[in-house]
Amino acid sequence: MPKVIIIGAGGVGNVVAHKCAQLPEIFEEIVLASRTVSKCDAIAKDIEAKQGRTIRTAAIDANDVPATTALLLAEKPDLVINVALPYQDLTIMDACLAAGVDYLDTANYEPLDEAKFEYKWQWAYQDRFKEAGRTAILGSGFDPGVTNMFCAYAQKHLFDEIETIDILDANAGDHGHHFATNFNPEINIREITANGRYWEEGEWKEVEPMSVHQVYDFPVVGKQDAYLLYHEELESLCQNIKGLKRIRFWMTFSEKYLTHLRVLENVGMTSIEPIEVNGAKISPIEFLTHVLPDPSSLGPRTKGKTCIGCDIVGTKDGKKKRMFIYNSCDHQACYKEVSSQAISYTTGVPAMIGAQMILRGLWKEPGVWNMEQCDPDPFMEELNLRGLPWQVIDLPLESQP
Repeated sequence: MPKVIIIGAGGVGNVVAHKCAQLPEIFEEIVLASRTVSKCDAIAKDIEAKQGRTIRTAAIDANDVPATTALLLAEKPDLVINVALPYQDLTIMDACLAAGVDYLDTANYEPLDEAKFEYKWQWAYQDRFKEAGRTAILGSGFDPGVTNMFCAYAQKHLFDEIETIDILDANAGDHGHHFATNFNPEINIREITANGRYWEEGEWKEVEPMSVHQVYDFPVVGKQDAYLLYHEELESLCQNIKGLKRIRFWMTFSEKYLTHLRVLENVGMTSIEPIEVNGAKISPIEFLTHVLPDPSSLGPRTKGKTCIGCDIVGTKDGKKKRMFIYNSCDHQACYKEVSSQAISYTTGVPAMIGAQMILRGLWKEPGVWNMEQCDPDPFMEELNLRGLPWQVIDLPLESQP
């Protein structure tokens, strides 16, 4: 009887729980765990109202390896779906090894005190998971996750050799607030204010934050201002896509968003360095996280669409070609289905699908794996069935980014 524990009850955890509950033949028993059990209980109540299905909830401190291990040993799940904070990835992986449970997450580990976005800490678990006979799948969200699958699918079916990949993430939705982030503000702002990086001809190149810009004409949402950022999937894709010469990541931001972000930076509110306030130490960005709107509250008020995809140039049968593989989601349609906006939806659905791949035995090789190292075909098929249909279009070579 397949059983999963979902750790994390934010916007993404909400989507994962809803989507797993829609497939009782695969996810027969679901436990939703978080430090804040009241959030789990609210999600469970919504699932029961929408689907008539009961899931259980539990309290967990994912920073506490012995306590997390004890919960896993007591519950005996087949898989842990980790959608908690990325600072907690390693402790949850340690608990999974101790309890003998497979593992899946949506974002790479980040140290709490340093804005580093690297897989090296999790890749170091490769031998331990292999020796334990357990599987760990890293980054089964949208970006990373679906974008990795788009690249793997393109490599397998659309190109003989891929030369360049530009991953582009556009959120053309409007939540009506002066300033808010669509997922954890601390993680989001750390990512945006870090130096941009891209990989070209075998080496990493670094640029100032938000200093490289283009206007990209997306399907569905049209022309958007896109900025070059570093994103974690670049680190694995540059190693696993054969013949690749360059890979970059772009995200869209409005001028209004960037203006507010610059003001926050200028007054020191995006700093991760702790300061002392009334005898207590807190980093400004952590404080800011508690001031800004909770991302899980944005669902009812967010309107518009997303478009996330991979602009790929390569050769097929000796001819150079350019293709765009993408998905577009409607914020209001997502909210109607699972009570979350599209940013949470596009992360939560792939987490459920990745979990399904493990439970069905399709991605079951012991070790630690990035998404593109797995067979993309069954995953891509499930995207079309579970709310994230994808399209492939040809684009002119002369207008490539």
